[in-house]
Amino acid sequence: MMRILLFWTVIIFTSTLSLSAQKQVDTQSNSWYMYFGNHRISEKWGLHTEYQWRRADFGQTWQQSLMRVGIDYYIPDGPMITAGYGWIVSFPYGQQPISYSFNEHRIWEQLILKHKTGRFNFNHRYRLEQRFLERKKLDADGNFVQDEYIFRQRARYRLMVAIPLNNASMKEKTLFIAGYVEPFIGFGSGIGSNILDQNRLYGALGFQITHSLQVQAGYLNQMIFKSDAIHVERNHNFQLSLSYNIDLRQND
Repeated sequence: MMRILLFWTVIIFTSTLSLSAQKQVDTQSNSWYMYFGNHRISEKWGLHTEYQWRRADFGQTWQQSLMRVGIDYYIPDGPMITAGYGWIVSFPYGQQPISYSFNEHRIWEQLILKHKTGRFNFNHRYRLEQRFLERKKLDADGNFVQDEYIFRQRARYRLMVAIPLNNASMKEKTLFIAGYVEPFIGFGSGIGSNILDQNRLYGALGFQITHSLQVQAGYLNQMIFKSDAIHVERNHNFQLSLSYNIDLRQND
């Protein structure tokens, strides 16, 4: 626990320094609608599915479309390891818009560790991302056309906790509160002036409907630190998520 507190002290301190060093911070409001599913197909293997419909200006325009798929590997009485692919389309939005919409093809790997202390259900997610980002150029007619893909790498750590309210554990028909913090750290070649790419802080109210089905509605404070060390987005995001985990194992 002391290591976790020390880690987040460093992250908060770094975020404060990064924010104070920036020259322009713009505040925006968005909404994200999300689906997640981890479908168990055997004792060791499973399939991850995910889609996020991210909208700017509380749903008026596109912000981002994000799809992920992956293969889950379950270690008995231990962590879960996942590797997969993501297809992300980003659109111009807000007060610091990008010049054009572009595709990103992403390879990702993650490790999830879980433990429980009393009513507190902790979830540690460690994720690595290898990102192939589309870059465009202007043609002779003044239109943006594909030029090349650039390669970037990023590491993420998310500490999440869920606390049941009306039951002692996260069983069926349980109302709960949840929250997480998650920094994004860029590394490798091509990283700009900011190593800290993003920092997220989330809080939500959720309901565990069945063992397989869960919904959450919450708020995400998202800080995006641009690579020029000048611009920052402070995004207030409403989030609505549905998690549906299907167990496809044969019953004995």
